[in-house]
Amino acid sequence: MAQNSARLKYFTASQQLNKKLIADLFARADRFKDGLKSKRRLNILNGKTLILLFYEPSTRTRLSFEAAMVNLGGNVLSTENAKDFSSAVKGETLEDTVRVVQEYGDAIVVRHTEEGAADRMAAISRVPVINAGDGRGQHPTQALLDLYTIKEELGRMNDFKIAFVGDLTNGRTARSVSYLLGKFDGVEMTFVSPHNLRMRDDIKEYLNKHKVSFSEEHDLRKVLPKVDIVYMTRLQKERMAEADFALAKASQFIINMENFKLLKQGSRIMHPLPKVDEIQLPIEIEQKDQRVAYFRQAANGLPVRMALLEHLLQDPGDYQ
Repeated sequence: MAQNSARLKYFTASQQLNKKLIADLFARADRFKDGLKSKRRLNILNGKTLILLFYEPSTRTRLSFEAAMVNLGGNVLSTENAKDFSSAVKGETLEDTVRVVQEYGDAIVVRHTEEGAADRMAAISRVPVINAGDGRGQHPTQALLDLYTIKEELGRMNDFKIAFVGDLTNGRTARSVSYLLGKFDGVEMTFVSPHNLRMRDDIKEYLNKHKVSFSEEHDLRKVLPKVDIVYMTRLQKERMAEADFALAKASQFIINMENFKLLKQGSRIMHPLPKVDEIQLPIEIEQKDQRVAYFRQAANGLPVRMALLEHLLQDPGDYQ
């Protein structure tokens, strides 16, 4: 569901963004990141209410959206387990749900088990809908904070090499950020995964269409010394058959102290979190080695989501 206007009306897919919008959102995020140090609550969205409908578990995404709205002076109505504790249990459709809850607030953040659920809601909602993850589909706000983290850590968004590692069939975060990286020059991608969990063809077709260099590899050790970013992902056990999980688990696509030494000093390890056992580094290394970036990455979710909410919910007359 692409949009060509300078102002987003909803945000359900990474493809909606262009470089100008990304630059605008990152400038806002920079401003908020500096301001967060003062612990001062803003009144930018005073009187606005954000509704969170989460049909899947979440920690970082849900809490960072709540914190973002509160920091901007707004209010939050939230359900963290809508799959079991909403009228969905009674068979209510997504379309009926959005018709009702849009009357309670000014924007809706939805996480759902079904790919395309956010688009279905955005198609009929009169308030902005934000996709916080839809099954195996996308997680576009994660992609935004990932790209913002790359900019912060490398000092650029062009001319770098990135390896996506792990469950690339089911992991929506690697898919979403791949769409964004396709908009920038000189980015080289390597997809490192078990044979049964390779990146799906739609992403490869998109990258080919936009002339983005990518390759597929099975040997993680071969890739680690060559890349600037290692983007690790967990095995999405909840989205695959038991046999596929067992096969992938045996492949051992992990970062441990042995192969950590293969990384360049200026490279970074990212992960959308939660991590399970695909990263096996001591806490001392995570705290002291600059190559470990995933906790700084998670922290960037707050200013980036503040920027997005400001963009979507400012009154049109105040928008610049």
